[in-house]
Amino acid sequence: MASSNENYLQFLGAAGTVTGSKYLLSIDGYHILVDSGLFQGLKELRLRNRVNIPFPADRIDAVILTHGHLDHTGYLPRLVQQGLKCPVYCTEPTADLVEIILKDSAKIQEEDAEHANKYGYSKHKPAEPLYRVEDVEKTLPLLSPQPVDEMITLNGDIRFRFRKNAHIPGAAFIEMDAKGKRFVFSGDIGRPDDPMLVHRERPEKADILLVESTYGDRLHPEVSTEEVLKKIIDGALYRHGPLFVASFAVDRAQDFMYAIWKLKEKGAIPDLAVYLDSPMGLDVSKLFLKYPQWLNLDPGVFKEVFKDTRLITSVKDTFHLAKDRSPKIVIAGSGMMNGGRILQYLEEQLGNPNATFVLPGFQAAGTRGRQLSEGSHEVKLRGHYLKVKATIEHIKTMSSHADQQELISWMSGIKNKPENVFIVHGEPQASDALRVKIQDEFGWHCRLPVLFEKVPV
Repeated sequence: MASSNENYLQFLGAAGTVTGSKYLLSIDGYHILVDSGLFQGLKELRLRNRVNIPFPADRIDAVILTHGHLDHTGYLPRLVQQGLKCPVYCTEPTADLVEIILKDSAKIQEEDAEHANKYGYSKHKPAEPLYRVEDVEKTLPLLSPQPVDEMITLNGDIRFRFRKNAHIPGAAFIEMDAKGKRFVFSGDIGRPDDPMLVHRERPEKADILLVESTYGDRLHPEVSTEEVLKKIIDGALYRHGPLFVASFAVDRAQDFMYAIWKLKEKGAIPDLAVYLDSPMGLDVSKLFLKYPQWLNLDPGVFKEVFKDTRLITSVKDTFHLAKDRSPKIVIAGSGMMNGGRILQYLEEQLGNPNATFVLPGFQAAGTRGRQLSEGSHEVKLRGHYLKVKATIEHIKTMSSHADQQELISWMSGIKNKPENVFIVHGEPQASDALRVKIQDEFGWHCRLPVLFEKVPV
């Protein structure tokens, strides 16, 4: 057991895996949790969400969120169940996203548990959601939205600020000063040329650096997204079938809407009907108009994109649309096919040889998206197996995560030599490839922490 004045960093998630981001920093007995994410993907990881963190939640003095994605925020209601009472600091768009995403997460968990109990395919009797909407309602009052680029004092000489990261609206990396050291938590680092978001900033100093490594072992294709998307749409039209886009509701859905709109404007594709079947995606789309200072795009253009998209709100309409085999484009969550309304389209259309399913960006191990991207001939859904007869396309140009060279570029602004670089938020091969590249490029000492490891700082 650490003494109250021991200074350490403990990795409670996203160590050796790409999900469940949680980092506990203890400085002179003051305890800061950076991010509070759910584990997703493999069952052995998801089971960790049911277990309390190895630190009393009521002793955490501050939580700081890098951005609103579920693998960085989705564990918050579980922490509240464990006694969390402190402020949860975030940017303004992140506060709005947390409310949208956590309510959606709780609702899906409640529905999944109800469905499992009704049809008896869960091993748990009865199946229980991880948390409920009422737990989310207890969590939201803790949110404390803060401006970007302004130092916020936490305790004594511990201060931090948010800096824009071009990952999703509200996403930031964190610069924290404590005990004469600069701690930098990268969060998820966006692309340098994101079509919709303002350009990312870069750190100039870091004594302790935590850097994500989702794509630490590869470079993104140089071909344009529009070119790839046009080819996929042309193929779907040739087969006279529907096109279903499994999309992350935050930023990816809006990127798809924008890219399709641009192709239509140029006359590169016919004026196909485009549907957004994601209540969360609809709410998130409104945020793009609420926070134009985070956009690199004229809000007027986004209004036109929004008008070109037909919005599906009721489950009844989802069931009807899922059975329709005529040509159209439907964008539905979730992006890794591990939940959301895309499951209804899988159930109805995965066996349709004229249908096309599109996967965007990174697909975590253990998800249906990963299985399909690797060529699986069947996937299990709601207790039964579905044969894969539809065409599966994986778009790798639309990722909201920086690739290896873009990660190196982001770090290249750091003028000093960090004491320690911890490579996190990546699968082992990706993290190790980034470790080698950083050491070759900068000569910095890098470590790949393991889950629950505690390191003196």
